[in-house]
Amino acid sequence: MDRPLIATKEMSVEMFLDLAGRTALVTGGAGGLGYAMADSLAGSGMSVALVDMSADVAQSAQRLAAEHGVSTTSVSCDVTDRAAVENAFSQVDATLGDVDVLVNSAGISVMGDSMELHASVMHKVFDVNVVGTLHCAQALASRCRAGKRPGNVINIASMSSFVVNVPQQQMPYNVSKAAVSMLTKCLAIEWLPIGVRVNAIAPGYFASSMTQQYVDKNQAIANEWVSRIPIGRMGQPDELGGLVTYLASDDSRYMIGQTLVIDGGYTIV
Repeated sequence: MDRPLIATKEMSVEMFLDLAGRTALVTGGAGGLGYAMADSLAGSGMSVALVDMSADVAQSAQRLAAEHGVSTTSVSCDVTDRAAVENAFSQVDATLGDVDVLVNSAGISVMGDSMELHASVMHKVFDVNVVGTLHCAQALASRCRAGKRPGNVINIASMSSFVVNVPQQQMPYNVSKAAVSMLTKCLAIEWLPIGVRVNAIAPGYFASSMTQQYVDKNQAIANEWVSRIPIGRMGQPDELGGLVTYLASDDSRYMIGQTLVIDGGYTIV
């Protein structure tokens, strides 16, 4: 019997039964791709904590709980503030128990001509995308080391880690995501002895709510994006579900320090 070409959410849940009862913390999880990945983890039976600066974070956590029947919580937190990150993890530990899986999805992008770019813009993008990712990874790893227990970090890089997206000018974002990919490799090797596994996902163009807002104002640019994607369309947020649950589960235990591209073929042509 031929296997179906497209896996359903039900199939994905059945594949990763080891996730049930574990706890995930997702930064940038109030909406967009962060919420989509949190939704997949909750659908696999994980308790989920959403950490975000958005005012919608509490409502998003309640929605996950209602749809999947799992325990959830939410924390408002600026990931560039190490003390705030530590406090967020402590709140989640007290509410849901020890965090097993961290998904670092919080990130920002700034567009503009690099010739006119002020250094403060680079600092802002790196503070969120790179330093914020490091802060959260450190918070999990330090708890795992102290408790002598395993942990799993899934960073969100981008296909922009490997290519210069056009026609938009977003050098700070591209460079920061390349840094996230290298950060993933470094942490994976350093933390392997303490049992903390680190990998990354590099999404291409996905039709998230944030991307849709940009597309609505820049349809010509969006048309060019799609013209460069071999599969002929942007990804749907739920198409990240299989990959994030795979990396979260023990099925990927031999995968260390990798940045997995999911982009409809954009970076290979």
